[in-house]
Amino acid sequence: MTIRVLIADDQEMVRAGFRMILETQDDIEVVADVPDGRAAVAKARELRPDVCLLDIRMPGIDGLEVTRMLAGPGVADPLKVVVVTTFDLDEYVHTALANGASGFLLKDAGPALLLEAVRAAVRGDALISPQITVRLLQHFAMPASKSPVSTDVALTEREQDVVRAVARGLTNTEIGNELFMSLSTVKTHLAAVQAKIDARNRVEVAAWAWKTGLMSS
Repeated sequence: MTIRVLIADDQEMVRAGFRMILETQDDIEVVADVPDGRAAVAKARELRPDVCLLDIRMPGIDGLEVTRMLAGPGVADPLKVVVVTTFDLDEYVHTALANGASGFLLKDAGPALLLEAVRAAVRGDALISPQITVRLLQHFAMPASKSPVSTDVALTEREQDVVRAVARGLTNTEIGNELFMSLSTVKTHLAAVQAKIDARNRVEVAAWAWKTGLMSS
């Protein structure tokens, strides 16, 4: 399978750099690179790439709004979006993920993490730059003075184990190794959890775990 990628960034050198990194891989093809948000939406809807790499600050429509238009709640056939930016701001991270992004990377994350994020998005996983992950999950955690968010969702013990591992930022493979499960079993548990709590991706699962107090139980 060839992973088809669209790149949107207002800096030509950034687009060229991303293209060069991605096209070193036999299984990745860059189908378009565009300099602004409007072109990103138009090309993404025309070409239906497997993954869209979006900068945040772009002319016309910013990357957060482009993410919502391509992957957000209510989009009938959402695309996979990975936001790649120089701006390490909690508000941007939260908005990007709420708008349906499958990953959030800083531009200095390095080639290996960029490639991993593209492949993770195709698998249905979500990858966030390591320097952001812990702070992001702590942001979702409830203050110590408050009680856990009430929930009527009943998870099995194994589903809870998987959710806690997801909330710690582990990949499906890492979860399987830690919990002595096959990869398919991990995916089955995760799919069941997402259906029960109405989560679109693993980042929403992680956020739910922290909001409900599961991580402190």
